[in-house]
Amino acid sequence: MRTTDETLTKPLESLPARVRHWSGGMGLHGVMTVLSLAMILPFAWMVLTSLKTLAEAADPAWLPHTAQWGNYPEVFRVIPFLRFAANSLVVAGWVTLLQVFTSALAAYSFARLDWPGRDRVFFIYLGTMMLPGLVMLIPNYEIMVKLGLVDSYLGLVLPAAFSAFGTFLLRQFMLGIPRALDEAAEIDGASKWQIFWTVIMPLSRPGLVTLAIFTLMGNYHSFFWPLVMMRTVDKYTLPVGLLFFDSEHGQATHLLMAAVTMSVVPLIVLFVLLQRQFIRGIQIGAVKG
Repeated sequence: MRTTDETLTKPLESLPARVRHWSGGMGLHGVMTVLSLAMILPFAWMVLTSLKTLAEAADPAWLPHTAQWGNYPEVFRVIPFLRFAANSLVVAGWVTLLQVFTSALAAYSFARLDWPGRDRVFFIYLGTMMLPGLVMLIPNYEIMVKLGLVDSYLGLVLPAAFSAFGTFLLRQFMLGIPRALDEAAEIDGASKWQIFWTVIMPLSRPGLVTLAIFTLMGNYHSFFWPLVMMRTVDKYTLPVGLLFFDSEHGQATHLLMAAVTMSVVPLIVLFVLLQRQFIRGIQIGAVKG
């Protein structure tokens, strides 16, 4: 009799729980939908404005009367767009390569090697993340002046080749790799460098890809440091080159939006190609953190 009562009451008890679970899921999806729209709207406004005339660009209406596809080839006639984009890709590519490599070396030292004062040094190194970028601007500029690297690509790349955030991200990732792998490699006669290069680096691929995407995106759109450092127009990166659309004679908003739309295409393609590794790296890093 008792078993029959429990059987009859079980669906009645689980129904409110299922309703709460369903309503909670719907609420979460609603919040995520609103946040997604909030992120997409500026991008949609940028693309639609790139198809307007200059007079329509100040119009509060979002849709252009007639799509001005000619704004895109017009960008190439006003500025050397491909030259500026190539400069941005070269600088961002070198910064990404060097920053991932140096961060991986530092993360390996902080995560896998035992040496006196390691944790204290790591926390001091981590404290540099609290410094605003503008605070480091003047010291970095003075160093570049003394090294004679002003108005050079090396001057753009060198200060950004080291990152406390990248070290922290990869250290958290490497802490999750079993130490038994290091011990097995040492028994086989591997050196510290061989363990780092042949064991740790391949296993850290999702974290490396995540850091590489973050670094590439951040430096591809970097504006203030190239603006301070570069003097020659042919060496301008794309964000600095876009200033030609905002002169004392007025702002060509429609062309500026067309140029910005084209500038984000490489990053979208890169994200689509590496999104699986990128998401996996963030998930694993979050769990390990």
